Amino acid sequence: MQITTSRSFALAAAASLAATPAFAHTGAGDAHGFIHGLAHPIGGMDHVLAMVAVGLFACLLGGRALWAVPLAFVGMMLVGGALGMAGVELPAVELGITASIIVIGGVTAFGGSLPLAAAMALVGFLAIFHGHAHGAEMPLGAGAFDYSAGFAFGTALLHALGLGIGLAVRSARVVRMAGAATAVIGAVLLVA
Repeated sequence: MQITTSRSFALAAAASLAATPAFAHTGAGDAHGFIHGLAHPIGGMDHVLAMVAVGLFACLLGGRALWAVPLAFVGMMLVGGALGMAGVELPAVELGITASIIVIGGVTAFGGSLPLAAAMALVGFLAIFHGHAHGAEMPLGAGAFDYSAGFAFGTALLHALGLGIGLAVRSARVVRMAGAATAVIGAVLLVA
């Protein structure tokens, strides 16, 4: 049985909208250990959209970008997480997270024709905001290593979901449409 392109797009959109909104939430929530770190990126629509979009973007670029772009995001997210855990202030974290949805979705929508280093730098910069939000929410009693491993693994799973969707549909047009939908949802979140 072959799934049509529009049905694949609908499934991808439904999967990304299934998460509940959490909106980057600096200073809120209780999180302990690996499971709570894992749940943090998966539990909020803002994080889910951005991280799935990274996978779609990497899929559109192809080649080494399939692993290098998600790896750049996870690596720089861990840097941002360390900054958040250390109490280092980062201006406009919420705006940075919402901007990441719009920017990564938009770059994907317009064909994502960036050189690999530029793509890695772009997603890496935006990942700092996501990481800061994750790190700032770690309670004092939680283990930094376990919590960080959890949110890094959750993020990697969401990147893999985006890659899987992109590779499954085998259509740059559908991946670009998914990027456009992501950017529009990000714009709605920004206005809201």
